[in-house]
Amino acid sequence: MDIIIAGPGRAGGSLALAAAGAGHHIVGVVSRSGAMADQFAQLEYEAALPGADLLVVAVGDSHISEVANRLAPHIKDIAGAVHLSGYASVRLLSPLEAQGVEVGSFHPLQTLPSATVGARSLAGSWVGVTAESGLRASLWALATTLEMKPFQLADEQKPAYHAAASAASNFVVAALGVAERLFAAAGVPFEAALPLTRQVVENAYELGGREALTGPVARGDWSTVEGQLAAARAVEMSDAYLELVRATAHLAGTELPSSVLRHSR
Repeated sequence: MDIIIAGPGRAGGSLALAAAGAGHHIVGVVSRSGAMADQFAQLEYEAALPGADLLVVAVGDSHISEVANRLAPHIKDIAGAVHLSGYASVRLLSPLEAQGVEVGSFHPLQTLPSATVGARSLAGSWVGVTAESGLRASLWALATTLEMKPFQLADEQKPAYHAAASAASNFVVAALGVAERLFAAAGVPFEAALPLTRQVVENAYELGGREALTGPVARGDWSTVEGQLAAARAVEMSDAYLELVRATAHLAGTELPSSVLRHSR
């Protein structure tokens, strides 16, 4: 495919590098900062865009509509356009659709901390595709060439999907951040927990979250939980720890006794 990337940051840059590595042609990148100027041709926001099979709007959610409006007057021979948001509606690309371009979204379900690391991480990842039949087939084929696993994502289901993605990534990191602080207080290296973390993640995907749950909250051992909260309070992590206990209790289908709440203060 001939591809234009508007906004070659972490996500757009990852896709640009991965697509180029898979044999696609990056026609150019549209960037105010000149990002990736050493690798791809630089295109301007206020100039006519060359022809392409796909225009990728790879900017933050709050800027998608603005960029679509800026690019719309300069669209000529572009078949399809997508943004990379897992949350925002494809309707934000309506200015491009009004120019006869098929629109959709293409959301890699993967963390992309940098263009270089992200490009390597895309292979094997799943990708949510929101598009109608013609563009959907092209995006499905693109995903396949990138060794990604495409799945259909309904536009109206994006908020729930994106919340799930955040829970599966950032919330896990937040919990590990609390664990790291407590391990340090106990004089235990954080990496000692890596086999434990790997196994519980595997259990969750094999058994389901609730069935994989173990530990004092799951078995109702509230005196142990109270002691854990006291330890968390000693390193100024009691509020965060209590929120994690609440979430665990909700998953386990139980309620926290008042004694636990008292020990969190």
